[in-house]
Amino acid sequence: MEKIEHTTVSTNGINMHIASIGTGPVVLFLHGFPELWYSWRHQLLSLSSLGYRCIAPDLRGFGDTDAPPSPACYSALHIVGDLIGLLDHLGIDQVFLVGHDWGAVIAWWFCLFRPDRVKALVNMSVAFSPRNPKRKPVDGFRALFGDDYYICRFQEPGEIEKEFAGYDTASIMKKFLTGRSPKPPCLPKELGLRAWKTPETLPPWLLEEDLNYFASKFSKTGFVGGLNYYRALNLTWEITGPWTGLQIKVPVKFIVGDLDITYHIPGVKNYIHNGGFKRDVPFLQEVVVIEDGAHFINQERPDEISQHVYDFIQKF
Repeated sequence: MEKIEHTTVSTNGINMHIASIGTGPVVLFLHGFPELWYSWRHQLLSLSSLGYRCIAPDLRGFGDTDAPPSPACYSALHIVGDLIGLLDHLGIDQVFLVGHDWGAVIAWWFCLFRPDRVKALVNMSVAFSPRNPKRKPVDGFRALFGDDYYICRFQEPGEIEKEFAGYDTASIMKKFLTGRSPKPPCLPKELGLRAWKTPETLPPWLLEEDLNYFASKFSKTGFVGGLNYYRALNLTWEITGPWTGLQIKVPVKFIVGDLDITYHIPGVKNYIHNGGFKRDVPFLQEVVVIEDGAHFINQERPDEISQHVYDFIQKF
């Protein structure tokens, strides 16, 4: 880990912290919520040892990267703009893109906006979701799961932050990272975070020092930056009308755990396995469903995921 270099790059009006290691073709790793560059610690080490230059930023709003306070600064255009600025600053033309959770959502948008900068994509957890011109995404989640669904509960600025304030940061991180239920995560107002159990012991893949790293960063920054991604969901929908109906035109491998909440959203399995995904992502080459894998698959099954990434990108 001490071989990983940490630098700050000025891009798209913000300062972005990046972790990087290795030389060779560039792999750009995009993390999710509530995460950091650190979520890719295993892949950085393993892919760099196989001859790749691995770069994992703290995305806008996270860790040691700037966090503009307004949700209006967190549309997909802002986040992809940060990443294009990062690549330009580093003089990198094309990358292999690897995303998970919110990082996967951003990776899909990246491929829609700037396919010229992507050699191939390995995406995890969140399948492509074509823009529905008739319904905003938060309205869609509310119709499926009701007002208590976590994405709906995250919408009102300040509301969920108040609930988070009643817990120490390590407990919040534990609740998020160790969940293994494929059921829709709901936070009824009367229960708040008590609705999610805090495990007494950590799973073997999450060490005390890992938890402490996440907790130390989020205790400094709070969760607002990450929550703003959810608060900008409808904004992104509003400003991306011109890309409606566009296919993802880069080579793709998709990986999901069979216990991942995203895999159990109504209609998703059918979309992934019965032609919809391939229709919208015509160069989709592989779909991998990992048995007994939960949401944070890149941390839970690090060697397997690193191998999957390597097996795919080394073809290009």
